[in-house]
Amino acid sequence: MSESISLFDIFKIGVGPSSSHTLGPWRAAMQFLDKVQSQFSIKDIVHVKVLLYGSLAKTGKGHGTDIAVILGLCNEDPVTFDVNKIDSTIQEIAQSKQLLIGKSHHIPFVIAEDVVFLMNESLPFHPNALTFLCTFNNGEEIAQTYYSIGGGFVVQEQEEDKNRSSLELHFPFDTAKDLLHWCIKTGLPISEIVAENESAWRSEALTKEGALKIYQVMRDCIYRGCHISGELPGGLHVERRAAKLNTTLIKDRAYSNYEEWIAQINNGGNSFKYTLDWVSCFALAVNEENASFSRVVTAPTNGAAGVVPAVLHYFISFCDGYDEQKIIQFLLTASAIGAIFKKGATLSAAMGGCQAEIGVSSSMAAAALTEVLGGSVRQCLMAAEIAMEHHLGLTCDPVAGLVQVPCIERNTMGAIKAITASQLALQSNPDNAKVSLDAVVKTMWETALDMNHKYKETAEGGLATNIPISLSEC
Repeated sequence: MSESISLFDIFKIGVGPSSSHTLGPWRAAMQFLDKVQSQFSIKDIVHVKVLLYGSLAKTGKGHGTDIAVILGLCNEDPVTFDVNKIDSTIQEIAQSKQLLIGKSHHIPFVIAEDVVFLMNESLPFHPNALTFLCTFNNGEEIAQTYYSIGGGFVVQEQEEDKNRSSLELHFPFDTAKDLLHWCIKTGLPISEIVAENESAWRSEALTKEGALKIYQVMRDCIYRGCHISGELPGGLHVERRAAKLNTTLIKDRAYSNYEEWIAQINNGGNSFKYTLDWVSCFALAVNEENASFSRVVTAPTNGAAGVVPAVLHYFISFCDGYDEQKIIQFLLTASAIGAIFKKGATLSAAMGGCQAEIGVSSSMAAAALTEVLGGSVRQCLMAAEIAMEHHLGLTCDPVAGLVQVPCIERNTMGAIKAITASQLALQSNPDNAKVSLDAVVKTMWETALDMNHKYKETAEGGLATNIPISLSEC
């Protein structure tokens, strides 16, 4: 049975800085609570310990994995939890040495002892593994292991196949070839194929409402990020740049809300340098927010959360794309490309390096931009292929395990490559293309398998070992 992936599986509202190391473990903790409640009572729990393996251990501190699992065990929802309360909530738990598990029952909990980073241990199924050890008041003990497989997706040990859906989609596709087949057969664009499939989960009205909510969170994240200065948390002393760049670019043009801001951006002209600076500003804003444990949209990961919103806002600001239907169309098309990479390769940097994050997000954005600019289905797929082709082999080497250097700037690069890929595709005949999207998906996965583990989100290679700072300094 093919895996059925929804728009809202690819785009998830959550908290930064990492989909695989923050959002995934957070959700795993909540799934663990659900499992416990299905068989036991939360009030019978006397102790919980969390073991973090592999990449979750090696870069977990910088990614806030410990914070995520603690908040998950408190049954706080990453979609709605007030991000301004993260620090105070964790401080209260640390000081009281008590955890309100499931929001209903206090148990003793010493963070330094009960969240264990097993730096030298990995589990075979996936580098991002975590185990919950739970003891009950009758002496019974259970252990539940989960894997955060990228993009906020979580599977439980020995239950991997449960992610395979039995839903019958109107137009099921695993590959670009499948997707093209349905587009040709129906005459529909990619976005409409996805919209029809979404009806297997919910009504058309609810899909549109949800897509606009995704856009609104992206919009708010960019606007917020363009108006907050200061230093990012974590100890690298990275200065936020989006707000300063926004001030420089907007000059003395007045505005008081997002809509007026977009209008003033558009009024500033459309020179290449001006447009390029704004695309970079949009991407920087999102990923500076992501690095600050703020609310972002996983697109398809948190480390690459700035690419799709930046390209979408390029379309809105410079292509007169401030139209709700076009925005929904953009997100639907992007999600189709993300699903193809999820099925044929990976969205996890711990499995595939940064090509699985920035590369995939750039590919998604390129296809989406191409469709809303009037490109054909073949041109959309060509744009997606071009964008990924020029990210193949990109490593994940976060300095000090933080999603900051080189991650934040990489989002600007991914956004610019997406726009370039779209323009190339729009000016090309896809019949003459030498490389198909399916070929590049296959190549990306083969490259991931060949890549040295040091370059897969471990902070053990590349920039992470050549910048004079250690994890202990952070």
